[in-house]
Amino acid sequence: MARLTLDRKLAILSDAARYDASCASSGTSRRDSRDGKGLGSTEGSGICHAYAPDGRCISLLKILMTNFCIYDCAYCVNRVSSNVERARFSVDEVVTLTLEFYRRNYIEGLFLSSGIIRSPDDTMADMVRIAKRLREEEHFRGYIHLKTIPDAAQELIDEAGLYADRLSINVELPTDASVRTYAPEKDPATIRRAMGGVRQQREARKEPSHRGKRPPCYAPAGQSTQMIVGADGATDATILGNATRLYGDYQLKRVYYSAFSPIPDATAALPLIKPPLAREHRLYQADWLLRFYGFGVDEITSARPDGNLDLDLDPKLAWALRNRHLFPVEVNRADRETLLRVPGFGTKTVTRILATRRHRSLRYDDLRRMGASLKKAAPFVTLLDWTPGGLTDSAALRARFAPPPEQLQLL
Repeated sequence: MARLTLDRKLAILSDAARYDASCASSGTSRRDSRDGKGLGSTEGSGICHAYAPDGRCISLLKILMTNFCIYDCAYCVNRVSSNVERARFSVDEVVTLTLEFYRRNYIEGLFLSSGIIRSPDDTMADMVRIAKRLREEEHFRGYIHLKTIPDAAQELIDEAGLYADRLSINVELPTDASVRTYAPEKDPATIRRAMGGVRQQREARKEPSHRGKRPPCYAPAGQSTQMIVGADGATDATILGNATRLYGDYQLKRVYYSAFSPIPDATAALPLIKPPLAREHRLYQADWLLRFYGFGVDEITSARPDGNLDLDLDPKLAWALRNRHLFPVEVNRADRETLLRVPGFGTKTVTRILATRRHRSLRYDDLRRMGASLKKAAPFVTLLDWTPGGLTDSAALRARFAPPPEQLQLL
């Protein structure tokens, strides 16, 4: 077999890494500005974008260490029985690529995942060696995100957290039953045990010793997980309910929802339930409402009898349309919890409303200046100079927000 060049390996393993959801630019169309007619790009040699806890957008080199894998997960393009071109980086190659991309100011960090080659321990050990060399030998101060392997020894996962800013361990699918069916070589209990170990390490290292000395930081940006949606029959209610438990049990920073797309030669065993990317988008919106807006899973998913989200409307707007008896809200008197449930009001807008109300009453134009989406909010609020009249209860209100019908393509 011909020896692959480093460029070819990079092309293969950066493309394979796009299935690992953790970056804002994953899954979008390919665009670049190399023709001189624009600015920026969404692709090219595995460079993608993620967001730091303080809101900064950072560019990452997003690659797999290898797309060889000894497992045969039905939903994975890199499964052992899949007919894809294989490649593997050495430890030296990943270190060199990271440093050279960083020196050229292309990236601010590394996102590293991998298929399983030889054994989970061998693969995890190589990933730890990469992170350790970057930190201790090359003195790399950039961001490192390691997608760890739950079947590896806990000692290796613990060591990874000493060098990585964030660790992630995939729960794979929404339910344990689905994992057993479509990824029989993976054990849900092992995955949860590994996630629990990361949480324990983070909590243990927050406390100073009896001498007042603080232990080394451990995964200071926390841990996250990825859940593939649409590969099984799980409803959005089930997905969001399980995600809520994961947030609570393991203090996750983020659950990433990855829309499953059938892979021609690798997914024959799956029911081929292919959700549109709109479903993935709605799940992220619902997840945000659960974490920052005080909504419950039952509230968000009660629009349809099948427990799924309305794909035509964002979850907060869909909820408001079903609960019109709670509206319109008097913006100058409502409490924070009520204001957060108004469509078109974000957390920053609500904070501005509450701060301004201490000094004067608000008018319609004030909301526009505060960043509210008045197209959504107008039917659900009253102010000194605005009342929606009969708009709130109008039978045509949903049609005002839902996208128009499209002609389906027959060929």
